[in-house]
Order: sequence, then C-alpha cells, then structure tokens
Amino acid sequence: MNKKSESDFNLFALKDVLKDFVKDNKLEDGLDKVRVIEAWNKVIGTSLGGYVTNIDFNKGTLYVTVSSSVMRQELSYGIDKMISLLNEELQNDLIKKLILR
Repeated sequence: MNKKSESDFNLFALKDVLKDFVKDNKLEDGLDKVRVIEAWNKVIGTSLGGYVTNIDFNKGTLYVTVSSSVMRQELSYGIDKMISLLNEELQNDLIKKLILR
C-alpha cells in the first residue's frame, strides 16, 4: 500500500471510530446543541447585540431568551426565515421549532 492510500484508509477508519464513539456514548444531542448554538451566533447572533440572554436546544426545539419584548415581537415575524437560515448553516434540518421567550 502506498503512503497516500494508507493515510486515506487511516483517516476513513478514524472517522468511523469517532462516529461510533459518539453514537455509543449518546453524545449526539450534546453535539447537536453545540452546533445549533454556534450556528445561531454565526448567522443571527451578531445582529442582535445584547438582547439575547440565553440559547438552548432540546429535541428539535430552539429556545431563545430575548431581554426586550419589542425585539422579541420583531423577531417573531421572522421565525420561519430564521429556522431556514439556521438549518441551511447546519446542513441538516435539526431545528423544527423556534420559541422566543
């Protein structure tokens, strides 16, 4: 086996080992939560400044706590668009529902 093929094989095998480790230890939900929060911060978070005080993700639902009732009302008009943008960033339909609190 040449050098390149061997390293490709090792990389592929490591990828499978990591996937199995995550699945066996039931870490998918935690990793999804981290990915969703990172996507929020990248796609939407910077435009809202200090209005967002907490972000949580659980079983397909993204909970966003907004300190301003006026901002929360404005955001409520674009919930479907935000879900679409976030799922596009995640390259997966992880977010089914977004609740503003």
